[in-house]
Amino acid sequence: KMSSGAADLRQRKKQSCTESDKMAPEERNKENSKPGRSPKYVLIQRFAKLFFGCLAAVTSGMMYAVYLSTYHERKFWFSSRQELEREITFQGDSAIYYSFYKELLKAPSFERGVYELTHNNKTVSLKTINAVQQMTLYPELIASVLYQASGSEEVIEPVYFYIGIVFGLQGIYVTALFVTSWVMSGTWLAGMLTVAWFIINRTDTTRIDYSIPSRENWALPYFACQVAALTGYLKKTLNCSAEKFCYLLVSASTYTFMMMWEYSHYLLFVQAVSLFLLDSFALAQTEKVHEVYKIYLFSLFLGYLLQFENSALLVSPLLSLVAALMLSKCLQVNMKKGTFMSRLLKIMYIYLVLTITVTLNFLLKMLVPHKENGHLLKFIEVKLGLNTTKNFTMNWLLCQESLQAPSQDFFLRLTQSSLLPFYILVLIICLFSVTQVIFRRICGEPLKDTVKLEDGRIGERPEIVYHVIHTILLGCLAMCLEGMKYLWTPYVCMLAAFGVCSPELWMTLFKWLRLKAVHPILLALILSMAVPTIIGFSLWKEFFPRIMTELSELQEFYDPDTVELMTWIKRQAPVAAVFAGSPQLMGVIKLCTGWMVSSLPLYNDDDLLKRNENIYQIYSKRSAEDIYKILTSYKANFLVIEDSICNEVGPVRGCRVKDLLDMANGHVVCEEGESYAYSKYGRFCHEIKMNYSPYVNYFTRVYWNRSYFVYKINTVISFQS
Repeated sequence: KMSSGAADLRQRKKQSCTESDKMAPEERNKENSKPGRSPKYVLIQRFAKLFFGCLAAVTSGMMYAVYLSTYHERKFWFSSRQELEREITFQGDSAIYYSFYKELLKAPSFERGVYELTHNNKTVSLKTINAVQQMTLYPELIASVLYQASGSEEVIEPVYFYIGIVFGLQGIYVTALFVTSWVMSGTWLAGMLTVAWFIINRTDTTRIDYSIPSRENWALPYFACQVAALTGYLKKTLNCSAEKFCYLLVSASTYTFMMMWEYSHYLLFVQAVSLFLLDSFALAQTEKVHEVYKIYLFSLFLGYLLQFENSALLVSPLLSLVAALMLSKCLQVNMKKGTFMSRLLKIMYIYLVLTITVTLNFLLKMLVPHKENGHLLKFIEVKLGLNTTKNFTMNWLLCQESLQAPSQDFFLRLTQSSLLPFYILVLIICLFSVTQVIFRRICGEPLKDTVKLEDGRIGERPEIVYHVIHTILLGCLAMCLEGMKYLWTPYVCMLAAFGVCSPELWMTLFKWLRLKAVHPILLALILSMAVPTIIGFSLWKEFFPRIMTELSELQEFYDPDTVELMTWIKRQAPVAAVFAGSPQLMGVIKLCTGWMVSSLPLYNDDDLLKRNENIYQIYSKRSAEDIYKILTSYKANFLVIEDSICNEVGPVRGCRVKDLLDMANGHVVCEEGESYAYSKYGRFCHEIKMNYSPYVNYFTRVYWNRSYFVYKINTVISFQS
């Protein structure tokens, strides 16, 4: 029965857009024939609703971008800083991304700048890298082209132009979430509530405060646009023109998203799994779902070509899953209807797809040469408790806050803003409704072409089912890794706002409760307006004063020690010098001075990871000779010791850099349940400050302040006392 129902659904989908458009005027005529409603009145009403909704969506996005810009100015005093002080605000990997943007602008031509980035040998010592491919620098390429082509050199400084684009994209992000909630609920009041929850929970919805140039800040707005277009595309009641527009927007945003972020195909894989489950239970039009699969294939193919034949896309789980789904569809089509094998394939459909996916992925990894983040697989093994390791890099990653389980404070913040309770309520109602629909499909009951308000069947709407599955999958990831909350929480805001503003959701609940005292449709309409209004007023009263205080409060970010260090390097260090130190500091040195470094704060390359681990040995208990050999093997001329790492007093013992190094080097001794670091050598970063032999034979201190100690690595070693 399930198979016959799916066949009926596919048959209904095969109606052409022309037929759908022929039906549309009849429905409009029925609506227009209602007493007291002329066609002109209905047209004006629809136009007004669309106009004010779009105006509210665009205004929300613009206001959010202005809010981010104002907050950034108050936090860093950006307009009153010198260029060096502004650049220091970019930390870690953000500094590297912005440094390449600067290099593109300094190049004599755009073509020459791109060539120097793709054949870069002036960033990491003894290493030539394709920075565009390895660091996904397409955002910087686009920003530099726009800056030069628009003639902005005489109007705005490069740094303002760069962060302005990022803030503008965040405005588009918010607008896309607004539109998604509006499309699902039918009222732009849901969009307003989505934006309010997003801004109030900004700590958990975006990383824009900590890392402006990060890849996800460039990429996620495009993914939000793709989700908004996909939501409209999955709707049953959609005319031909709107369907084509949504399809084109899904195509463009999917490809752009894939080009902006190296991990985008993993997020698209989660989305593909959601669509696969949606299609497996015959809750969506199969042809539409398979059109989205074709978009994935096209984006992967085009991305592979334009990303310098990026093999990671070929061995990605997304490609294996989509290929398995297309192959499974062919097997089903070629089977004769009603045969035993056809029914068996229907029953074993999910198992079949999973088996083909795993097999294809295994074969591709065997046949295609790749460096597809092998350390990620090792990390997952250790994270799930399937393996243990003393490896410094693995344990350092496990200690990162973003890769640990979310804290109780995260759930407390979502509860205080009333977001989590309403999300759970909406999710439970939608899940129960979807379960009912699946049970009806198994029993052979077909889906309705159009779901009316009085039906109380919100689980029959494919776009709703998709979002329920999508947020559950993202939520499972967020429960394992706190960093995933930035992908999950925005869609929690959207789904919760849609639910409380949707009369259909309230009507579904009242159908179960079988209300008789009050007319359920009237009550559903009242609650869909009253509940979000009450939530909005309470949020306004509690959180609006806090936001205004944030914007009016002057914060001070000033790091004089780092400014002094960068100034000394630019004035005193030779142009050909190579600096060694922690990867985070090396990123800042590269940005602020342009000097070559021995390592970078990037974690997608095995060679760079090994370099980082070796350079970090300056904080271990190893001999001066060992450290000297490591540094000279990378042609380093200067060593920078950070006092904050050397004397680190971390909240979690065992997660400090020096603790992880001692464990990896076998310098940890356990006695009576306590662990102690033991080595015949003292900690290098402490011992080198004492200025005694053999340390002074290998290293000469040339600069120091309260936070940094800079040592010249001697080329001629003297062992005279």
